[in-house]
Amino acid sequence: MKIGLISQWYPPEGAIIPGNLARQLADRGHEVRVLTTFPSYPYGRVYPGWRQRWGHRETDGAVRIRRVPAYPSHDTSAVRRAMSGFSFGASSAAAGMRWLSGVDVTYVYHPPPTSIAAAALLRVTRRTPVVLHVQDLWPESVMHSGMAPTGLGGRALERTVGGLMRRTYRLADTVVAISPTMAEQVVARGADPAKVRVVWNWTDDALFRPVPATGEARAVLGHRGRCTVMFAGNLGLLQGLETAIRAAAAVRDRVDLVLVGSGADEEGARRLAADLGAENVRFVGRRPAEEMADLYAAADWQLVCLRDVPALRAAVPSKLQAALACGVPVIGSVGGDTAALIRSTDVGLVCPPEDWRALAERFSQAAEMPAAVRQEMSRRARQVYRERMSLRVGVDQFEDILTKTAAQGGRA
Repeated sequence: MKIGLISQWYPPEGAIIPGNLARQLADRGHEVRVLTTFPSYPYGRVYPGWRQRWGHRETDGAVRIRRVPAYPSHDTSAVRRAMSGFSFGASSAAAGMRWLSGVDVTYVYHPPPTSIAAAALLRVTRRTPVVLHVQDLWPESVMHSGMAPTGLGGRALERTVGGLMRRTYRLADTVVAISPTMAEQVVARGADPAKVRVVWNWTDDALFRPVPATGEARAVLGHRGRCTVMFAGNLGLLQGLETAIRAAAAVRDRVDLVLVGSGADEEGARRLAADLGAENVRFVGRRPAEEMADLYAAADWQLVCLRDVPALRAAVPSKLQAALACGVPVIGSVGGDTAALIRSTDVGLVCPPEDWRALAERFSQAAEMPAAVRQEMSRRARQVYRERMSLRVGVDQFEDILTKTAAQGGRA
């Protein structure tokens, strides 16, 4: 097939899903053309060594990539974040008619909602079928992020974005959701049930894998001989970091909580830890992707934590797949499909989201758990990942979806 892949986020950013998918499909003999922008996530500024320009083209092995300019932003300003999404939508639509000319099918990585613009234009003018890969439910995610306006402005934004998403779900020939609950919710918002599929996200199998713990990695985490719980990834506004920090402060003599990453809520999280005098909460900043497997191995548990927001009950944070791929048990302060998966597969401990007392109990339970029981959880974690969420399993599913959607030829 000739496949057009559209995503505002793409390597060298940590956009594992679109980056892996493009390379794997090309390795299987498909012609893949990527339409994206210049790397800026999560800093909100273009990476050093890159310069935004209109005619930029590059290759990654057999994958051909076209980057178009967009306004870079990833801070807490709703206006700047909207400008970022709209600018990519406009520039990708302008470039897409030529760059994606003749493709059999387009794959769109969502969010932001404006990523659909180029694919929608091709769908309307050339009947090129569209596969929409939904990672977050909008407008709910943005409305509960703390960035959206309140009052009349907020309600107007919710109606506008909600209407855009309903039209987007109807436009797509296939909608891929990342969890069963998300599939139900996109159907409730207008998607045709016959066109909705579920594919669990994967992680980068080459980077996230079981490895022996090293002294260097233990030193990075500041290992003190106590139970070490690591939170790795975006320190964002929806992650529920306040819950994690309050819980850790309550069991400061038994558990160390180490946060690896950066994000919009990092400053507030650091301030809260200092206010609580939680010396067992440590921030080590962003680390190179190549170091992450070693850090996972050096920790006893991985923390998956989200706020108690209805839209997030359908979310499956990527840090869950990373932990399972590394064979590390998890502590989940979550609800919905993530909690159900952890419970049903017995790969960790679970408590309700935004309940710091319950999470503190889980931290204590983790600290007391015999090593043999934790090791058995680790074995199951790796097995669950290989059988349900690995890169091979995911790409197999997407190749089948793209092939069948392309065969429809836009007639759906």
